Amino acid sequence: MQSTIPLPEADALAHSEQLADALREEIRAQGGAMPFSRFMELCLYAPGWGYYSAGASKFGASGDFTTAPEMGGLFAATVANALAPVFGQLGAQARLLELGGGSGAFAEAVLLRLAELQALPARYAILEPSADLRQRQRERLQQNLPAEIGGRVEWLDRPFDDDWEGVVFANEVIDALPTPRFLIKDGEVYEETVELDAQGAFMRGAQPADVLLNGAVRHLERYLERPFAEGYRSELLPQLPYWLQAVAGGLQRGAMLFVDYGYNRGEYYQAERDDGTVRAFYRHHVHNDVYLWPGLQDITASVDFTAVAEAGLHAGFDLSGYCSQASFLLGNGLDQALTLADERSDEVGRVQLREQVKKLTLPSGMGERFQVIGLQREVDFEPAFELGDLSWRL
Repeated sequence: MQSTIPLPEADALAHSEQLADALREEIRAQGGAMPFSRFMELCLYAPGWGYYSAGASKFGASGDFTTAPEMGGLFAATVANALAPVFGQLGAQARLLELGGGSGAFAEAVLLRLAELQALPARYAILEPSADLRQRQRERLQQNLPAEIGGRVEWLDRPFDDDWEGVVFANEVIDALPTPRFLIKDGEVYEETVELDAQGAFMRGAQPADVLLNGAVRHLERYLERPFAEGYRSELLPQLPYWLQAVAGGLQRGAMLFVDYGYNRGEYYQAERDDGTVRAFYRHHVHNDVYLWPGLQDITASVDFTAVAEAGLHAGFDLSGYCSQASFLLGNGLDQALTLADERSDEVGRVQLREQVKKLTLPSGMGERFQVIGLQREVDFEPAFELGDLSWRL
């Protein structure tokens, strides 16, 4: 597999080796083993070194992957159609909190569409850990948004800490949360670790799971009504309820909308998926060597949407709905967004718009691989999921 992956430039490899040395140092300091979740955290977010902390391009043709908002404005415009009724229920002081703003493409398109729908939030906040991406977002929005709209945008270092009303939105964020990995060995739960071989290369290890991880795995087994087989490996996020409560903060009324690739719990933990879902992305190549080039490649895991629903209910939200990305977009006016975009495009642009629709909705693209889940508190967000709701499968 590695032979098909483009080789990084020399300076990028040197950057990666610096992070690798820091990882080795911490592994040795911890007695020879680091939890996989810590390895993933440092690879993605270590200040100055991590994938999302350094300045390399992440999105689009020159990056490592393409997200739905980076393809064009249809995705964000359709999300705006779904959110506008919520903002109508909340009134003039509502806010929108976007987690991880990417290039700023989503913020630009969703704000322009919300303006057309007369449903602009009073504040649009982007919670972005990468200083480099913050700068790119600022430049893009300053250039492309009217001052009256752009003036509503702000950047946060942490979620809102006051009582507020509005919407939390995240596209491809949960998959990048550092996840523990577990292993069933002799009927007991172990946590996967990263260790060093005799040459200092990273390799898999295992240590007895702590109480939190052990309890989370046993909860999965009770839910699935079967024990995991000997040698079964996968991942889960026992910290997900705490993360969700943290990003919601003091949200008193409003909705949360998460879009990501993943499965309901029964599909996620199929017996044949016995090595989990963790993988790496580099220059549009997907592979399984998550130890390759720390800091230069994205490391992700699919999302257990049943766990997202459980976390939302635990935090005092109700489930609005759960469906495929294709159903969500088609049910919230993708055809209308396409018609409006057609009217503003030339012939080449119209062809590109139809390619966007195919990638967003076809099973061979993102349409079925990506799922959408909504949570609500004292608002009605259920109409956004009327087409193809699969809540019963959670």
